[in-house]
Amino acid sequence: MLKQNGDTRITSLPVGVAERRVHRPPQISLPTPDFLAEEVPVALVYNGISHVVMMASPKDLELFAIGFSLSEGIIEHPREIYGMEVISVCNGLEVQLELSSRRFMGLKERRRALAGRTGCGVCGVEQLNDIGKPVVPLSFTQRFNLAHLDRALAHLNDVQPIGQLSGCTHAAAWVLPSGEIAGGHEDVGRHVALDKLLGRRAGENEMWQQGAALVSSRASYEMVQKAAMCGVEILFAVSAATTLAVEVAERCNLTLVGFCKPGRATVYTHPQRLIIDQ
Repeated sequence: MLKQNGDTRITSLPVGVAERRVHRPPQISLPTPDFLAEEVPVALVYNGISHVVMMASPKDLELFAIGFSLSEGIIEHPREIYGMEVISVCNGLEVQLELSSRRFMGLKERRRALAGRTGCGVCGVEQLNDIGKPVVPLSFTQRFNLAHLDRALAHLNDVQPIGQLSGCTHAAAWVLPSGEIAGGHEDVGRHVALDKLLGRRAGENEMWQQGAALVSSRASYEMVQKAAMCGVEILFAVSAATTLAVEVAERCNLTLVGFCKPGRATVYTHPQRLIIDQ
């Protein structure tokens, strides 16, 4: 984005943004340009079998596929994915993954047909018992000083180039103990944004194993479960948490913090990981 002669010009659009003409009062008859976030169907296809279709932003889809595979317990490590390719199909995109034989057999045994939506949660689950997959209780290895959270909150928008233009994405970022954001990802779906972050974290160095995840959305049970499945001990959410999210966090030893605003936070579970400056 460049400013010339006092005007703001977009020199190039990030992937996942489209320009459209809109009408705004009071001059509603005069069309003006605006920027919208793209939302496309993305199918994850394992060894030739379509497992899930999610509505997502068409960027960082390899990371989404890795993160989803980890957070759903389909794999335990990215090396169990032998190959991956993103291809365009008639109605959207496919991420075609080749799993190890052992992991693919496990997937077929417990496969469920999900029909995802942007704010999906339970939709498409064949059995209600599939909600709340067992998660190994997390260890207590992380500490975070809440005084450093404001630094991360101030820069959360930095990982949202689509959101800066459209106001239409959720963000998920990895926050180091210093409050610095190591990196982050965005998507029109909050679960997808988190999966992208978890996929990114799985391939990063030891620095990314220290700290906490920060999401710009509310904390649902699925967000908590995904984080815990990938070994994240602390989850900060800008908005509130649901009762089921708190129950899952309590059970799996995850520190869940909601209403994260400058100088403010609500700790729901396991506060012993947090440092409060007196």
